[in-house]
Amino acid sequence: MDFRLSEEHEAIVDTVRRFVETELMPHEETVERLNAVPTELAQAIRAKALRAGLYAANMPEELGGGGLDAMGVTLVEREFGATSFALQSIVARPSNILLACEGRAREEYLIPAVRGEKIDCLAMTEPEAGSDVRSMRTRAVRSGSDWVISGTKHFISHADISDFVILFAATGTEETSRGPKAAISAFLVDLDSAGLTVTTHTDCVSNRGYHQSELVFDQCRVPGWKLLGEEGRGFDLMGQWLGATRLAVAATSVGKGRRALQIATQWAAQRRQFGAPIGAFQGVSFALADMAVELDAAELLTLRAAAAIDEGTVTDAQIAMAKLFASETLGRVTDKAVQILGGMGLMGQLPLERLWRDARVDRIWDGTSEIQRHIISRAMLRPLGA
Repeated sequence: MDFRLSEEHEAIVDTVRRFVETELMPHEETVERLNAVPTELAQAIRAKALRAGLYAANMPEELGGGGLDAMGVTLVEREFGATSFALQSIVARPSNILLACEGRAREEYLIPAVRGEKIDCLAMTEPEAGSDVRSMRTRAVRSGSDWVISGTKHFISHADISDFVILFAATGTEETSRGPKAAISAFLVDLDSAGLTVTTHTDCVSNRGYHQSELVFDQCRVPGWKLLGEEGRGFDLMGQWLGATRLAVAATSVGKGRRALQIATQWAAQRRQFGAPIGAFQGVSFALADMAVELDAAELLTLRAAAAIDEGTVTDAQIAMAKLFASETLGRVTDKAVQILGGMGLMGQLPLERLWRDARVDRIWDGTSEIQRHIISRAMLRPLGA
């Protein structure tokens, strides 16, 4: 296998890395202090990203997006992972679900999202339906040519700064091998719609400035043309989105881990105790070696999945392996990095304590570690009839 990146991919990495270092990292402290990205700053970053051709890198070129293949998008995510999630999310990668838009929805939602004129968020999780999405209680009922939606969604990322939500709701029931389950459909709903209330959750330990909201639908009426894809086929669209976002979590986990390792390595080389750099002691040097090995392994799993997507051979298990191992590696790497820096690792003047805090959510969102293990083991056992 050839593990070398193409010249095009190398250029993508260099471009994004420079953008992260010059346009995003300088604002990390502000975001941490305010627990928000100031509106003017967000607008300025988005404008620069659009001019640099970095916005909507995951969308087809004919729509005005970056037109990158899966490997290119994954490399972009890896580089963005080095900085605050609140800042990197401004350089949006609109949900790939929007590619299901047709007709009027294409002109009013897909194209504006690619152009940076509208921001989307996605609502799947509910108070009583997290990993078990088929048990969702939010329902959409036909009313003439419209749909009327009632229910509650929570942990909805960046809904507070979005223009519309890609909503998953039950529109009926269907028989499965485990009995009747909700038939799920997807809808495009403007966040200023009558009957929809958006409230922001309390502060989260991870990703300051990148907020989670609760969406309450109370007889919210949505025109029929805002049904995204086919009625009852929302679960298929959801699967496409989850594959992309899980690989993105793996890639950003590698990016965060590499920054943590860089900080720890520099500290180990400069910090002196007992007359020598602390990196000279095996307790520190061996930890650095373990961190480097795990991050390389996580990156290889992640890039393998991206390459398989481009080849058309990817499996759910390959993506699950990348997400599982990279996110758990990040937890171990940031923890070891804090240990190497000692008390300084927990101080706010260094980015390490933020990386350590932010790492915790990656084992939960977009499918917990337990869900990833379930996907992997199921792929192993099913061919044997188990």
